[in-house]
Amino acid sequence: MIPINRTDAIEGVRRAILDLVDDDHSMCEVAGRLGIYCRGLRQFTDEELETRYQWLAERRGATSRDTLEDLANRWQLARQLVQDASLSCDVQAREHDTCLGWDGFSNERLAGFYRTLCDQEVIVVPDEVSPT
Repeated sequence: MIPINRTDAIEGVRRAILDLVDDDHSMCEVAGRLGIYCRGLRQFTDEELETRYQWLAERRGATSRDTLEDLANRWQLARQLVQDASLSCDVQAREHDTCLGWDGFSNERLAGFYRTLCDQEVIVVPDEVSPT
């Protein structure tokens, strides 16, 4: 296995994810629909999703999970525009309001995402540790 630092691992995963998203589908929506990465919005139970997006559900009258997921997807895309960020993971690493973004993943879990999305076995080490 190849050791890489956390920043480089995130960048590799980010590059792979950017091939999956577009202007209408946030990483949260794509990960949930495809069952990859953190599973996006689908990682949450109905109750957890409602709690994380309660203000949005109340404001927009979301009465079903599908409706709430659609609103959450659009909200994540809007936050990306406001924050000038490529992915919802980047936004949430700054804002921490619906999840922790990149900060929510251990180095081991990040290595698993890297393996799945980049097709390479790595060991993720902290940034302050030289990977070689």
